[in-house]
Amino acid sequence: MRQIALALQFMTRLPLPAVRADEDDFAKSIRWFPLTGLVVGAAVAGPWWLGARAGADWPAANWPAALVGVLGWVGMTGALHLDGLGDIADASGAAHKDRARLSAVLADPHIGSFGVVAIVLQILSKLVLLHALAPAQVWALLLVPVLARIGPLAWTLALPPLHEGLGSRFRRAVTWPQVAGWSVLAAAAGLLVAPPLLVLFLAVPIWAGWLGSRIGGISGDGHGAGIELVETALLAALVALS
Repeated sequence: MRQIALALQFMTRLPLPAVRADEDDFAKSIRWFPLTGLVVGAAVAGPWWLGARAGADWPAANWPAALVGVLGWVGMTGALHLDGLGDIADASGAAHKDRARLSAVLADPHIGSFGVVAIVLQILSKLVLLHALAPAQVWALLLVPVLARIGPLAWTLALPPLHEGLGSRFRRAVTWPQVAGWSVLAAAAGLLVAPPLLVLFLAVPIWAGWLGSRIGGISGDGHGAGIELVETALLAALVALS
């Protein structure tokens, strides 16, 4: 339970009491990242579904429904993963010109033009895709944040850590059988709830391949950016393939 609480504290903005834990407990909390997606999913799917149901009689309500869904997404995560997306976008832009600058850009707390553009496009993408979803897809939407958070378990094992930090600590705390267990649950959820969610099994390795070739490894920013992009890929699949 302690590791679940730590995962919730790290991945969400739920007002939970402090938990006494050591570095090992924190590292092992990655095993429960997918579970925290249920909290994020509820913060998104609940308000969105209420707005979308109202939109059945008033189509103009679909945009406000999509907006409250995005606000729930950003609010429950504290924009943690968007920050990672911005950092990776800035680092990728810097590495294109001078790869030696990559680590310095990732460590810089400021955001550059690449990061701003990436974050704005990500928010707009989620807004438009939520608008395009049908109310009946609420259960699939609930699962999107859950499935996207399986990605970090695979990335932390498949890619070398860029530096000592979250990436290296998590790597010592997760195993491939644990990834396989979550993957089986993801496959079952996709088959039973919405087959388009199986796009997860393409999106996760694609992001790993891009990070490996462009960035050279995994970091906390890589995890955050990957979660954001996999969520968008799953939303796009629900819209395009349903």
